[in-house]
Amino acid sequence: MSDTLFSNLETKLVHAGRKPRYTQGSVNTVVQRASSLVFPTVADKKHATKNRYKGELFYGRRGTLTHFALQDAMCELEGGAGCYLYPCGAAAVTNAILAFVAQSDHVLMTGAAYEPTQDFCNVILKNMGVATTYYDPMIGEGIRELIQPNTKVLFLESPSSLTMEVPDIPTLVRVAREVNPEIVIMIDNTWGGGVLFPALSHGIDISIQAGTKYLVGHSDVMIGTAVSNERCWDQLRERSYLMGQMVDADSAYMTARGLRTLGIRLKEHGERSLQIAEWLAQRPEVKAVFHPALPSCPGHEFFKRDFSGASGLFSFELHQKLSDEQLANFLDHFELFTMAYSWGGFESLILANQPAEIARIRPGIERKLTGTLIRIHVGLEAVEDLIADLEKGFERLK
Repeated sequence: MSDTLFSNLETKLVHAGRKPRYTQGSVNTVVQRASSLVFPTVADKKHATKNRYKGELFYGRRGTLTHFALQDAMCELEGGAGCYLYPCGAAAVTNAILAFVAQSDHVLMTGAAYEPTQDFCNVILKNMGVATTYYDPMIGEGIRELIQPNTKVLFLESPSSLTMEVPDIPTLVRVAREVNPEIVIMIDNTWGGGVLFPALSHGIDISIQAGTKYLVGHSDVMIGTAVSNERCWDQLRERSYLMGQMVDADSAYMTARGLRTLGIRLKEHGERSLQIAEWLAQRPEVKAVFHPALPSCPGHEFFKRDFSGASGLFSFELHQKLSDEQLANFLDHFELFTMAYSWGGFESLILANQPAEIARIRPGIERKLTGTLIRIHVGLEAVEDLIADLEKGFERLK
């Protein structure tokens, strides 16, 4: 298909990765489940071996047509040279970092990163002799002072987990490259499904997603993706392969199928979440709303500049710190918002964190919360029904 027809995201999402080789006459890509892939001749075996990382069928762990279709689609969508697939988002984060660090190296990690990412740094990397420094995501030019001679990875996340800060990514990338042109810059790009923020076009080397969330979109598959530029692709691919990372063909198929509706789902999630965020901002119980599309969110100006839209995940701080009894009464009786880890599906979710817990998982950040933080994912239910459900929750606080 021509580049002209691929100029719009909606078109890309429908057609990305759907080459005749992968669809074989059907609309969706084929599901090819295989461990052993047979070679009719010695010449075929040699050809496959030589081209095993160029989309040739070689061995199940290198991928089948189902995997290749999804990898091609992700590269088309994010502008990468290659895409590696992992069994979950956490595996994508950890293995991407592991592919580029060794003993005595140093990692710069946003202090508002996804908590399992921090746990990986504090336990696995520490045991390997790799040091981690946490920085405030709003540090901007100040990142210059934190880059050490042995800093190998600068890890970003935008927006931040839980508190939703949007960093000035172009500044962080520019400064890091000025200090060390060889530093590997990665981002957890899950919030925007990899399409609301074009990470690689902003000078980032590797864009990572928990595809479990928006790529799949139905809360029934776990998968991680890492789309890399040309500079880092060979090392990311081969070291991830050496660490045994792969996904099954069915998960790859379901993820590719989810891509086809990603654009329209994100649009609806974003519009509905903003309506609810604006309603929450007027509630007397709410101290602050952390939605990147609202001016009250730290980094809102960077969101307007760098993002093409919003998703359904955001948070808000209450004026009061709820007691355990109040919190249980608030959370236990919603009809539409359910409590669950993860997000990104068609359903609305809700979780809460107390100020002390937020402080613990935000190292290097001086901005402190005093009230209970509520994180919600706005699904695809009617906005008026979700607002009514939240309103009953606030009534329970009285």
